[in-house]
Amino acid sequence: MNDYHNAFDVSPVPAPGPDAVPPEPFRGIYGMPAFATIPTHDLAASVDFWVRGLGFFELFTVPGRLVHLRRWAFQDVLLVPAVDAPERTPGRIPALSLNFACVLSQVDSLVDACRAVRPDSVDGPSDTPWNTRDITVTTPENTRVVLTAAKPFDPASQEARNLAAIGITPPGPGHDDKGKRV
Repeated sequence: MNDYHNAFDVSPVPAPGPDAVPPEPFRGIYGMPAFATIPTHDLAASVDFWVRGLGFFELFTVPGRLVHLRRWAFQDVLLVPAVDAPERTPGRIPALSLNFACVLSQVDSLVDACRAVRPDSVDGPSDTPWNTRDITVTTPENTRVVLTAAKPFDPASQEARNLAAIGITPPGPGHDDKGKRV
């Protein structure tokens, strides 16, 4: 007996077949369960390639810091300038950063567990301008893994103002689940 069940209803990927139709690009804001952060030495050229070549679109941009790209739901990539990518080994920028969601109550135990295995593997925790608490772990193969926990949202906070400045507003009374007025 196995523990697997059909869960295609939670995936944007259509069932395989000759008549499969790709979903529309997804422009909603959601808590991302996982995403890649990719350092680049030429942000504009990378954005151009991902958009024109791979079919992603710019969900939003934090000027000079990152470009959030997406195709379908849960296909998120953050492009960041390579000079801003955190390094664990001087002169050796990780080739890839993977980001995984966690919850605030897990942050301290994850830090402790990683440090028990590799004492110098963890940076953080640190709070971000976009309302998360992150820990950055560098694996033995120099992959950067960021575990990120959303903090409770305070509409009067600086983080809320930071998000609003780039066009991200939370749903609330008089708004649909995409933050648009109804």
